[in-house]
Order: sequence, then C-alpha cells, then structure tokens
Amino acid sequence: MKHLILSVSICLLCIPLTFAQSTKTIRLSLKDCVKQAVEKNVNVQTAKIDKEIGKEKKNEASASLYPKIDLKTNFTDNVKLQKIMIDGALVGSPGTEIPFTMGSQYSATEVLSISQTIYNQTAITALKLAKKANETYDLNIRKSREDVGVQVAKMYALAQTTIEQQKLIESNIDRSERLKKITGVTIEAGTGKQIDMDRVNVNLENMYTQLSNSKAAYEQQLNTIKYLLQLPLDTPVELTDTVGTELLSAQPILLNDFSSNVNIQLLESQKQINSLNKKYINAGYLPSLSLSGQAAYQGQQNKFSTYFNNSSDNKWYSYANFTVTLAIPVFDGFERRSKARQAEMDYRKSEVTLNDTKESLSMNYRNALNTYNNNKTSVKRQKQNLSLAEKVYQETSLKYKEGVITMSNLLQDETSLSNAQDSYLTALYNFKDSELKIMSLNGEINSLMQ
Repeated sequence: MKHLILSVSICLLCIPLTFAQSTKTIRLSLKDCVKQAVEKNVNVQTAKIDKEIGKEKKNEASASLYPKIDLKTNFTDNVKLQKIMIDGALVGSPGTEIPFTMGSQYSATEVLSISQTIYNQTAITALKLAKKANETYDLNIRKSREDVGVQVAKMYALAQTTIEQQKLIESNIDRSERLKKITGVTIEAGTGKQIDMDRVNVNLENMYTQLSNSKAAYEQQLNTIKYLLQLPLDTPVELTDTVGTELLSAQPILLNDFSSNVNIQLLESQKQINSLNKKYINAGYLPSLSLSGQAAYQGQQNKFSTYFNNSSDNKWYSYANFTVTLAIPVFDGFERRSKARQAEMDYRKSEVTLNDTKESLSMNYRNALNTYNNNKTSVKRQKQNLSLAEKVYQETSLKYKEGVITMSNLLQDETSLSNAQDSYLTALYNFKDSELKIMSLNGEINSLMQ
C-alpha cells in the first residue's frame, strides 16, 4: 500500500512538471528557424534518401566489373531413361538398329563457376555515369535546403512585419482612446457634437477589428513556421529577430559569374551526364572480353543408396574448363545509332538550357539588385513619411483640442496616417523579400544555415 501511495504521489508531482515543460515558450531567431527546418523538411529528407539510393546504384554498376562466383548443386531422378538407336554392328548384329538406354536413373552434380570481365567499356562508362549521378544527388540536397531556407525566411519576415503592424495599430488605438476622452469632455462642455463621438467610435471599432485580424494572421504565420520546423502546433513560439534586422552581411554588388549557383551546377552536372550517356551508348560498338571457368564433380548411379556409402559402385567423375570470350558487335539493326542520336540531342538541349539559365540568372540578379536598392530607399522614405504623418496628426489633434479645427479635419489626417503606416509596412516586407531574392541568387542564403 505504501508503494502504491508513493507511486501515485510521484505521478501527481510529474503532471504539473510535464505541463510546465510542454508550455515553455521556444525563442527562435531566423537562423534557428532555417537550420531546424532544413534538417526536418520532408523534401530534404527525401533528397537524402535519393542520395542513398544513388549510392547503391553506383555499387550495382561497379559490381559488373567484379568477379562472379557461383556454386551449384543439383540432383536428378530420371524416372524414365532416354533411349537412342545404335547400329547393331556394334553388338554383332549388322544391318539392324538396336534401342540403347542412356545414362543412369540418378545423377548428381557439384559445379563451381567463376567469371570475370576483362574489358567492357559499356560497364566502365556505366560506373562513371553512376558516380556523376551521385554528385547530382548532393546538389539536389543543397537545392532542397536552399528552397526550404528561403521559404522559412519569407514566412519569418512576414511574421515580423505583422508584429510591426500590431504595434502601429495598438498605437493608433491608444491615440483614438485619448481622442475619445477629449471628445467626451467637449460634449459635456457643450462645445462638441455627438456625431464626432460616433465617428471616433466607428474608427475605434475598425482599429480593433484590424488588430484582431492582424493577430489571427500572425497566429497562422506562426503555425506555418511550426509546421516547417516540425514543431507541435500547440508549442508556444516567440520570434526574437526584429523587422529592422538586415539579412545581407554587406551591400550587394553586381555579379557576372553564377557558377556557384546551385541551379547552374545542377545543369552543368546534367550536361556532363548527357555527355557520358553518349559515350555509354557508343561503347556498345566496342568489343568486350571476359574469362570464365568451371570445376565440377558428377556422380551417376542406378541405386540411390549407393550415394551414401564407400562402395566401388559409388563413383564420382571430375571435369573442369575455362573459356575466354571475345564479343564483337556486328549489326544491331541501327538501334545504337538511333539511341546515340537521341543522346546527342539531349546533350544539345542541356547546353541550350544551361546558357539560357545563365542569361536568366544574370537578368534576374540585376533586377533583384535594382529592386533591393529601390526598396531600401523606399523604406527610408516611407519611414520619414510616417514620422511626418504622425507629426501632422499630433498638430491637428492639438488644434482639435483647442477647438480651432473640426473632427473631419482630424479624421482626414488620421486616414493619411493610416495610409502612411500601410505604405511603410509594405515597403518593409518588400525590402525583406528583395534581400532574400538576392541571397537565393548569389548563394548567401546558406549563411542562414550555419
């Protein structure tokens, strides 16, 4: 009974401890999110599995160049023996044909076979193809990691912008609440109108709705980040980086060489694979040389029981051979020629695609650099514009308190302030997006995974 009470007590103590641990808030920087996502993302995991499959394919290709050894055992019961016709002269009856029974009822054979490829250019080229494909699997893993990194970083930037949006809305609500109190005082003093209070209340309700929508959007963005990080959706998460944190380590410069871009490297690898594929097909025109040999024992008996004793009837006969095979392709109905021409066209296609992608990357990077510089300037201008709109609103609010201007003038400036806030938030996210675009093009996105 004491043991039972002790066990129950321990369980009861562990329940709040477990709950406390499960509700502990996880603080995540952008780098934390990216590193965790690239390790757990399903596309990255499947790319790693593909690499393991490729490794086994390479081993399969190399197996054709290793010796092959087989050991075979067979036992045959000739229920009805075969007969052949022989010349009767062999047994003293010339001019006749006599049926002759061949073999014995039971036969057994033990055979050891060994074969080795001496030269086969097709097999050698197939191994080179498998090795090159393995390099492609590594590039696919890298591409999957970079794609996931950009996806997570964009969602993180969007969540940062939403947090900034909530701060601005809460600031607007504070101002409107103060304005509501001032309007109430003016109504009590007989200098204000109820319609002004109604306008303030309408604006306040709109702001509370905006705040509610922003919080709901932020919750959805966090859930997406948790999904990408393979975190339970009920895990409390706090994003530690701010929207003002710049991602690029330095001012980006114009690039002309994109050889380090993973998409270019993938296309280069595919081009090399297509070249090897041409050689693989053409290798089929070359002779191949192989060596094989056999060593065997064979026993034939008419009585099954004699296999298991040392009588003189239990006789086994050995034989052995080796063979050198030279295979020379002569004519295959132009099959290889057609395959070789297809491989040549695949190679030309990969060249065209590679050159076009290089031009496309150069153009996209120039555009991204231009967009980045424009968005950076836009953020600065919109921030100044927001400060100016806040200043105008404060002055207008002060004049409204003094009774110099009407509520309509104040609400007009409040709308201008709201528009300036929206423009500022849009500029902020666009700037983050342009940073990520450049990082994905010049490969700097990998710095978030380190």
